[in-house]
Amino acid sequence: MVVPGNAVVLLENGQEYFPALEASIDNAEREIFLQSYIFSDDDVGRSIAAALRRAARRGVVVRVMVDGFGGREFVRDLMPQLAADGVEVLIYRRELRALSLRRHRLRRLHRKVVTIDGREAYVGGINITDDFAPNGSPYPRYDYAVRVQGPVLDPIVESAHRLWRLVAWASFRRRVHQPLLAPPVGEAAGSIRAAFVVRDNLRYRRAIEDAYLAAIERARHEIVIANAYFFPGRRFRHALTEATGRGVRVTLLLQGAGGDHPLQVLATRALYPFLLQRGVELYEYHRSHLHAKVAVIDGRWATVGSSNIDAFSLLLAREANVVVEDEGFAAQLRASLAAAMRDGAEAQSPEDWRRLPLLRRMANWLAYQLVRMAIGIAGYGGKH
Repeated sequence: MVVPGNAVVLLENGQEYFPALEASIDNAEREIFLQSYIFSDDDVGRSIAAALRRAARRGVVVRVMVDGFGGREFVRDLMPQLAADGVEVLIYRRELRALSLRRHRLRRLHRKVVTIDGREAYVGGINITDDFAPNGSPYPRYDYAVRVQGPVLDPIVESAHRLWRLVAWASFRRRVHQPLLAPPVGEAAGSIRAAFVVRDNLRYRRAIEDAYLAAIERARHEIVIANAYFFPGRRFRHALTEATGRGVRVTLLLQGAGGDHPLQVLATRALYPFLLQRGVELYEYHRSHLHAKVAVIDGRWATVGSSNIDAFSLLLAREANVVVEDEGFAAQLRASLAAAMRDGAEAQSPEDWRRLPLLRRMANWLAYQLVRMAIGIAGYGGKH
């Protein structure tokens, strides 16, 4: 539900996010919840871990939850140090069976949410890991988060606390009494309308996808989406092409070569001819690794979060996005995306993809079929 009275600050890349997060942790007085898919043992991870340890030593209750697959390095290298200083740590779905595509194995904690004393929260797509890959691009990983205050804190804090209780029960097989020490400070902090939208496997299985689709169907002028892993189902594809059919300008900024999952990049490229022929503008980001999951629609509706537009995010993982209805915020994010497309991306033309060599087309088609098969094996398919 969209509520008024919020302050929402856009943070681009870890260069803006991590200093703000560390300062908030250092100012914490009562309770911190941190959820992350990845928490690396690198300079950034050790710096945030040190801030969490400082907070615990001065009496703040610090509760950290990391995914069992994405956080394997954390479990091995950082978790013992945090626990030694009194940080409470839970691992989401710690046990995995190698090479399994069973549905439960793919239900990961992919959201990136931090709450501080119930008075502020961070939500976005940025993991606790260094933006700069060793021996990689001189430019940082391209991603976003937001810092929020105001009434939208109510569902954010409640969600963090509820998931902590759920995973604690699943881990210890007994009900753990862990009351919320710092209830959300829900009074007005600004003038922005915002909502917190999650995807889980119970009450909110399609909430994020439905929020996107509702905004796309209302669009009258422009849709701009930047997404790291873009492999939408038919509903989403048709919503975009129906928008171009009614005169809406639709622009997608997607990952170019060099991403974390090259098979998925190839599979996404198999969709390019369908999208380009129907008027969708496509840009591939090549400056560094694109990890963003954001959108701006009609210069007023925007979203920033952890959810990709693929089956993993929309149908399997626990995700979290903030939706913002504010012209000033949307303009800021739109300008940032325009700069990324201008300085770090290449436009894709229908002619280039029509003239693509046969081997390239076959590679894209094969990758597309392999990804679809993996989705089907996991138990999902059809129009989704």
